[in-house]
Amino acid sequence: MALTRREFNLWLGSAAASAALTPGLSAVAADGEALTELSLTEVAAAIRSGKATSTQVVQACLARIEVYDPKLDAFITVMKDKALAAAAQLDAEQKAGKLRGPLHGVPIAIKDNIDTAGTLTTGGSALFEDRVPEVDAPVVASLVAAGAIVIGKTNLQEFAMGGGETSYYGPSRNPWNLAHNTGGSSSGSGAALAARLSYGALGTDTGGSVRMPASYCGIVGLKPTYGLVPIRGILPLVLSLDHCGPMARNVADCALMLNSMAGYDRLDITSREHPREDYVAALKQPVSGFRIGLPPSYFDGLDPEVAAAVGEAVAVLARLTRGTVDAKLPSVTSRPNLGSLGELLAYHENYVKNAAAKYMLPERRRLEAALASPPKAADYIRAKWDLELLRRTIDDAFADYDLVVCPTQRIVAPTLDELITRAHSTTPMNPLVTSNCSPFNIFGLPSISLPCGYSKSGLPIGLMISGPTFADGKVLALAQAYEQATQWHLRKPPLNPKTPVPPVVKGA
Repeated sequence: MALTRREFNLWLGSAAASAALTPGLSAVAADGEALTELSLTEVAAAIRSGKATSTQVVQACLARIEVYDPKLDAFITVMKDKALAAAAQLDAEQKAGKLRGPLHGVPIAIKDNIDTAGTLTTGGSALFEDRVPEVDAPVVASLVAAGAIVIGKTNLQEFAMGGGETSYYGPSRNPWNLAHNTGGSSSGSGAALAARLSYGALGTDTGGSVRMPASYCGIVGLKPTYGLVPIRGILPLVLSLDHCGPMARNVADCALMLNSMAGYDRLDITSREHPREDYVAALKQPVSGFRIGLPPSYFDGLDPEVAAAVGEAVAVLARLTRGTVDAKLPSVTSRPNLGSLGELLAYHENYVKNAAAKYMLPERRRLEAALASPPKAADYIRAKWDLELLRRTIDDAFADYDLVVCPTQRIVAPTLDELITRAHSTTPMNPLVTSNCSPFNIFGLPSISLPCGYSKSGLPIGLMISGPTFADGKVLALAQAYEQATQWHLRKPPLNPKTPVPPVVKGA
């Protein structure tokens, strides 16, 4: 039986403490806390080698979820019984000499706008509080086929429409400071990973929703090339901009997940045929010959602490590569939002007409405004033509450099109070002022965020690396080279069982 977050809080007793450990395993397997500190790649290796069982790993995550999820609101549904049953099955298969794939027995979390068979998929909304899909989204099915275990469904901004502060299930909290935002819309996935509640997670990214929480939560999040990962079975926001990407605690873990996620889906109208690549192997390519482009406008208006951290990161990258040059990317700020509005209404029009009260206030206002002034069909088509031409020509911008680098977010994570207050006012925060993410959704290009420093108050700062179409392997390789040259990804949030949970303001 799957448990909602509220039901899970009533579950008494630690799963890890109650488990009978298999004799002869190493000390790390006998210590649930030590197990949850391992990366996805490390825990997969521990399971394969017999140093830990899948059951032990799942129990360790469930025990940590029990302690910390009431503070973080990272999960909407915890799939305790299903995860334990899957772990038992995988352990039995391993004893019989069968390994399903590279993720055999590893718990991952799935954002709750991605369909999971027989388990609630709510989109963070009261509109779908009873919605139970019959089949897994293809991307979930691929990960499960590779041996992954879904441990739960993570919280998100309602229908992925914003920065993580608005959800029917309450906002997720940043493990580095519980008064602050996680970034969104993949807010629960970011919080769960930073707090060591799972080893990997899926997020979706329409304007930065994988990379923003990666930046604010001090983890790694990859938005792959548009169409590389199937998005069928995912509640759409703006289909022409929607991506699904891996989130984890280091770059190699994201590459390992992407190997199982990428693939062509004939029934997905966004899916693109592309020869299979080994993204883990791509990490080994030398980066010394890469030339890095720095788009000047993406460095405007930075918080001074963000500017300092990213400046140091660029200096590191300059030493690892052939150096840096100025980069000129097409402007997206003057492009009309007509396509986005049209696609938003294509999914939500009937729901908002018939059940507007089911939406949270900020999303309802946005949808009703779009409904009151929908784009004309001809304007929408012209916007789509413009997008298609841009994507056909965007790689021309990379003639003089291989990859581009910039801050992920121009600011560190704001407080939830500030964002909730703004969301319920008539002047919400403009993401184009605070984020560099959305242009790469428009371009359809691969883009990764990874930690490059921390503010004086201890909040993470993210660095974004992006490349031309299907250069996902190059993006991952440079990201790992930077990660290995620094130690920012090794930091852990100062979260403990006694950490108090500050109240947040309630929306109007």
